[in-house]
Amino acid sequence: MLKNVAAVLLDGVHPFELGVVCEVFGLDRGDAGLPVYDFAVVSAESPSLTTHVPGMTVSTPYGLERLAEADLIAIPSAGRRFDSYPPDLLDALREAVDRGARVLSLCAGVFVLGAAGLLDGRRCAVHWRYARQLARQFPRTRVDQDVLYVDEGPVITSAGTAAGIDACLHIVRTEHGAEVANTIARRMVVPPHRDGGQAQYVERPLPTTRCDTVGEVLAWMERHLADPVTVEELAARALMSPRTFARRFLQETGTTPYRWLLRQRVLFAQELLEGTDETVDAIAGRAGFGNAAAMRHQFMKVLGTTPNAFRRTFRVRLAG
Repeated sequence: MLKNVAAVLLDGVHPFELGVVCEVFGLDRGDAGLPVYDFAVVSAESPSLTTHVPGMTVSTPYGLERLAEADLIAIPSAGRRFDSYPPDLLDALREAVDRGARVLSLCAGVFVLGAAGLLDGRRCAVHWRYARQLARQFPRTRVDQDVLYVDEGPVITSAGTAAGIDACLHIVRTEHGAEVANTIARRMVVPPHRDGGQAQYVERPLPTTRCDTVGEVLAWMERHLADPVTVEELAARALMSPRTFARRFLQETGTTPYRWLLRQRVLFAQELLEGTDETVDAIAGRAGFGNAAAMRHQFMKVLGTTPNAFRRTFRVRLAG
């Protein structure tokens, strides 16, 4: 069980990403019955560090020795530093993973994990601006620039800025269940989770778009997940030709209507599997899959697991 969390600071640290880790793991929410972590901010270089914002500094009494007791070590990005990290820090990260701790990178903090050799053979996320550089620098990792975060066993990597919130809430959800993660998200006034297209166990996101017309269609689609629908029907609802609608939908959501609808159906089914006692067949019908076999196929394709395995995993965690 996750109890001890440390955030590692390098000179030039990004205050927002540091703040994300502090907000999720550093605040005492025991009065609300939420987990309280033994949390510390650790300096990898000197007691007083500059930040990415000019004129700001961060001071901490903790050094790298504090990492020896951490269950989770988070590394916010530090300016444009992509190499030349303290050897003691890299050793400490390797030792932490060897003893069973997890490590989390936020945005360019993933380069630290790469320098420690922790990305070798693993898929990882990073801000799209740094994807090519990360792939060149660490050719043994599989860089995915299209997702919000990736959980590869003890190594969790997230993309830029607010994607760190999603990764942190994912860790909380994995440890303590959806109810705890959702409560923290409400306290932070953020959605429980955003869908980045990755095969992760995530909460059902709110449909968002910059276009009011497509936004209305998205809202309608989410209210009618169980209904069969065609692009032609959606285009008519948006008062567009099918070709124009498909192009606009891709521009505004980054995916196709079919893929968006499929992902929403999977996410809705996840909620029902975790939070209800309905049968898999009943859930498949409510989520728009038609039958359990079709839902199982899509779960394997999108999540890499079966509906029954998903239910066993998360119902057990919540019950505990």
